[in-house]
Amino acid sequence: MTVVSAGTGAGRPPSVGTVEIRELECFLVLADELHFGRTGERLYLSQGRALEQRIGARLVERTSRRVRLTPLGEAFLSDLRPAYDTLRAAVDQARAAALGGRGPLRIGFQGVAGYGFMDVVREFEDRHPGCDTRMTELPLSDPFGSLHRDEVDLAVVLLPVQEPDLVLGPVFSRQPQYLAVSRRHPFAGRTALDAEELADAPLIGVGAPAPDYWRDVQAPTRTPSGAPVPRGPVVGTLQEGLSLVAADRGVMLLCLPTTQYHHRRDVAYVPVAGLPESALGLVWHGARENARVRAFAEAVADDLVRFGL
Repeated sequence: MTVVSAGTGAGRPPSVGTVEIRELECFLVLADELHFGRTGERLYLSQGRALEQRIGARLVERTSRRVRLTPLGEAFLSDLRPAYDTLRAAVDQARAAALGGRGPLRIGFQGVAGYGFMDVVREFEDRHPGCDTRMTELPLSDPFGSLHRDEVDLAVVLLPVQEPDLVLGPVFSRQPQYLAVSRRHPFAGRTALDAEELADAPLIGVGAPAPDYWRDVQAPTRTPSGAPVPRGPVVGTLQEGLSLVAADRGVMLLCLPTTQYHHRRDVAYVPVAGLPESALGLVWHGARENARVRAFAEAVADDLVRFGL
């Protein structure tokens, strides 16, 4: 989003151009933190001087020991903060008007609704107090059914999504894959596995009504080199799968946040190299898209970096 146009007229420094909203947000957070490391951690932005280059002067003094605003930086902050708050308030008011007042927004999710995503939900609720968000856990084996049956307005599901009547919005939470194994399994003592080693253990799969293309990604039938992967039991929920893993009936592929949330003494999680990362997508039914759905999708897209999604 471009918020300021500095122009290209005579007498202006060659680096001056348009100022991006992310650069202004980065400066505001840096002014709060006065620490480049924490700013980078919160915004995942470089520590370059893009904003200073556009303005044509230094806003921040940097030394090996401290970070502080220059006098121009202090003056810029004083002017920017209320202007930025006014801009955000105007956007929020416009979105609230577009939402048409009060009403529910039903959000389904698979697995774990991570902290970053729940931060987005809370901020969305703060901006739209008349919109009542309701969270519903979706069965592992039925990622799209609630959308088709109009039981939820949006769903956070594992990719891929190839349903012709569903719309895929922001994609986020790209994560490495881990193999859940029983503490009694030979893999339990390993620090890492190669994807080719999936050929050595029955892999627990996901049952219907999830479509075949989706099930094959969650539990691949072949290793990257083409070796067959033994088929294990088929489950309908994540808890069923973890219970079978603990009983040493098979192994199961999971993303990193799921392993962190579902800590069990009888299950070990081992990283697997050579597999594509898992990812989540925000999905809704194209025929039932409305202003609330669009506003929430925009909120997720806007906050992907800020909340580390």
